[in-house]
Amino acid sequence: MPSANSPRAAFWRGARDAAPFTIVVVPFGALFGVVGTEAGLDLWQVMGFSFLVIAGASQFAALQLMTENAPAFVAVASALAVNLRMAMYSASLAPHLGAAPIWKRALIAYLTVDQTYALAVQRYEDEPTAPLAEKIAFFFGACLPIVPLWYLASLGGILAGSAIPSDWGLDFIVPITFLALVAPGLRTMAHVAAALAAVILALLAAGLPWNLGLLVGGLGGMIVGAEVERRMTRAGTFQ
Repeated sequence: MPSANSPRAAFWRGARDAAPFTIVVVPFGALFGVVGTEAGLDLWQVMGFSFLVIAGASQFAALQLMTENAPAFVAVASALAVNLRMAMYSASLAPHLGAAPIWKRALIAYLTVDQTYALAVQRYEDEPTAPLAEKIAFFFGACLPIVPLWYLASLGGILAGSAIPSDWGLDFIVPITFLALVAPGLRTMAHVAAALAAVILALLAAGLPWNLGLLVGGLGGMIVGAEVERRMTRAGTFQ
């Protein structure tokens, strides 16, 4: 039986903590399979999309733009903008996992999604002095109920086809998931200002074609958050 602090125990703790997210991953992945096939992609294209991108929000954004015949650079730019948060996730995890072998860091980078990041960073902040092996094991454990299910749910959506109508509106899961993940991270005035600015700008720019309002909101939120943090740091009030 593994000790309470062994890598094996950390792995299964990660899997246990991530288990509730299966409620979100399964219908969301299935919906992508349905929407992908209805957009004209075949099984291998949809599965390749899920394997290579493994990020539901940017997959839906890119797919929508492709069906609207938007220019390729707009689809790519929008998908990158939606996934830009992954760069911040990586920077946040680097102090905890930066000493891992490069192949493990590459695998962790590939497997970093909103849910695995949120669980891992919370764990690392609660126990910052935990051994590297335990931190890595916890991360991979958190991937266990999420990543394989994403692939399987996408495949299920492809095979189920019209049995899961795309107009069920399951895409409401996306904002709910983000709210659940982002809300606990709003710990400083800079975080709150960035979030509010991004929401307001995205709403104001909602009429722009090809979802370019997302780019406006994302970039504006980052600028506002950085400026608020700079001013708070200068005033000595930033923690």
